[in-house]
Amino acid sequence: MTHPLLGIPADQQVGRTRGITSVCSAHPLVIEAALALGRDRDRPVLIEATCNQVNQDGGYTGMTPAAFRDFVEAIAARVGYDPARIILGGDHLGPNPWKHLAADAAMAKAEAMIAAYAAAGFTKLHLDTSMGCAGEPVALPDETTASRAARLVAVAETLAAGPLRPVYVIGTEVPVPGGATGGLDHMEVTAPDAPMRTHAVHREAFDALGLRDAFGRVIALVVQPGVEFGHDGVIQFDPARAANLSAALGTLPGIVFEAHSTDYQTGPALTALVQNGFAILKVGPWLTFALREALYGLDAVADVLDGHPPKGRLMAAMEAAMQADPAHWRSHYTGSDREQWLLRHFSLSDRIRYYWPSGTAQAAVGELLARLGDTPVPAPLAAQFLPAASVTEALPAHELIVQAVAGVLDIYDTACAPPR
Repeated sequence: MTHPLLGIPADQQVGRTRGITSVCSAHPLVIEAALALGRDRDRPVLIEATCNQVNQDGGYTGMTPAAFRDFVEAIAARVGYDPARIILGGDHLGPNPWKHLAADAAMAKAEAMIAAYAAAGFTKLHLDTSMGCAGEPVALPDETTASRAARLVAVAETLAAGPLRPVYVIGTEVPVPGGATGGLDHMEVTAPDAPMRTHAVHREAFDALGLRDAFGRVIALVVQPGVEFGHDGVIQFDPARAANLSAALGTLPGIVFEAHSTDYQTGPALTALVQNGFAILKVGPWLTFALREALYGLDAVADVLDGHPPKGRLMAAMEAAMQADPAHWRSHYTGSDREQWLLRHFSLSDRIRYYWPSGTAQAAVGELLARLGDTPVPAPLAAQFLPAASVTEALPAHELIVQAVAGVLDIYDTACAPPR
């Protein structure tokens, strides 16, 4: 059976540009929205977990790769989406969660992690071994990075489960995870010779371990196309600045580029990314930003339906959760108390997404949804408080939340679809 992602570089090579959205979130409502859209449009759905989020030790979600797979498939069963069409991916697989350890110990943990991903049926694996471990430089030589990546592939090839052989993504020239923390000016685009060197060095490392067949399933390189977002600004894609980088794909048959931090790009910018070879578009914070907008809006709706102005109870509960455990935002948000308050709730980097699984947040959201129940919210009221809501169709709260997230995914789906 041929992996569905292998067709994307093949199509790009003959001028039939198309791409795929990489949904980078573990929130059940985000995953529900993605799977429902895939069901309605007859699309495969790519869902990715990161090395810090999901690993053999549980990650910050508390889920192993097998548990994450079961979690996603349970949502698929609920929305009526064929689980066989789900493509599960692992992002930044390497020693990063354990880089405080010596290299041998950190790589042993990384090998155990990719083994767990492969055995659980994850078939899109991004290899990231570029970071130095204890006693090493922050950035490693290309040859060291490639040899460590090949070690991980050797493990994945042995333990891969299911009918599909894994496909691989190499390269690590990515924007800051979750968005920039400072002001935005512009981003340097990856030099066009860099992906060619990355490809060549990894080919040699794979060959040294007898992994030539696996190297034939390297489908993408991660590069910086010149996109980024900060707390309140976005650098949109400029095809002219990336023209030389895009042209480099002509020397790399069977390869496309993977673009990280594409959140908050306009529809035309996302379309231009795909048409210029950046065919795998990763999105995460924008999806949970839309989720948070919808939940805060519904909190206001519930109060209005109760006959009084909004009191902001959900916002207050989330503020309490973030203040009780500031680890996920304190090093990212600076400024006055007022500025930090605004960033905690409204920054485009959306650090609040780490708090939705907390007991405080789950109780507050559960109470909100219980107050609203299954009764459709009057359309004009929903439109007042939810940016994505229709002004003509009354929908229950749950559907309004899914609709808000699906609105973002629709922009990506349109950009990734092949031109007619």
